[in-house]
Amino acid sequence: MVGVDGQLLRGGSLPVRLANFVKLPHTVFALPFALVGVLFASARADVTVARVGWILLAFTSARFAAMAFNRLVDRDVDAANPRTAMRELPSGTLTVAQARASVIGASVLFVVSTAMINRLCLWLSPVALGWVLAYSYTKRFTRWSHLWLGLGLSIAPVGGYLAVTGAWSSPWWLLCLLATGVLCWSGGFDMIYALQDADFDRRHGLHSVPSTLGVRGAIALARGLHVVAVACFAGVAAAGPFGVASEAVQTALWVGVALVALLLLWEHRLVRASDLSRIDAAFFTMNGIISMGFLATVGVARWLLERGA
Repeated sequence: MVGVDGQLLRGGSLPVRLANFVKLPHTVFALPFALVGVLFASARADVTVARVGWILLAFTSARFAAMAFNRLVDRDVDAANPRTAMRELPSGTLTVAQARASVIGASVLFVVSTAMINRLCLWLSPVALGWVLAYSYTKRFTRWSHLWLGLGLSIAPVGGYLAVTGAWSSPWWLLCLLATGVLCWSGGFDMIYALQDADFDRRHGLHSVPSTLGVRGAIALARGLHVVAVACFAGVAAAGPFGVASEAVQTALWVGVALVALLLLWEHRLVRASDLSRIDAAFFTMNGIISMGFLATVGVARWLLERGA
């Protein structure tokens, strides 16, 4: 059962503890963009239910492995931070051995899933997995860990597309624009989330944009990234990702871009340098709606295309 804040599950069983360990509901951020990639690719190649199932499993297992590994690497830091001291490893809800086993199991499941999709995805799986696991160390040496994370999440729409077609997009820059939009969107909201730990990071020698540029500087940079994200999504819509399409199809795509822009504007109204009390609402609720809303409008566009509307 979902907890009060929408981010945790209630219960004490091992599956529930593991789900909370990796904040499973946060899968809602990037998973919809993987499905956006699938929808765009479906205009070029057939999509089966089995293929979508393997894509969902691959994405979820990769994210599980990355998040669990991050918790393992950061367990000492989490124990020292009052905001994170009650996480599963510092509090003893999970053991280090259980956490390590979950990382190994999820990583194996990810590779097996990619092998069931196609050979290209299998070949690329070590690169993708290596990148998202390496993120856990980035706060030790660079303030740009948020963008490292963003690039990791930007793999989602590219992976969804390649899983269906086994080939790059045409035009070639379509996937680049979509991935850059996801990178800037997620990198920006991670900077906002990191505002909570700016002082802690500074005192403990950890690197982040908020600890380096301060709260106002981080918010300004996040706003700039989100402007770029909207521009990228607009470029994707303008490119006609479904090929030659009707005005109704294009209108649905533009509605998605407008929805993202309006929700990001509202997100930045929630978080101000003088008031960080609504960061959780800005981080989880708004960004979950953004990703799901964009997927929904792309889904409508694909449905209209299918109907010949």
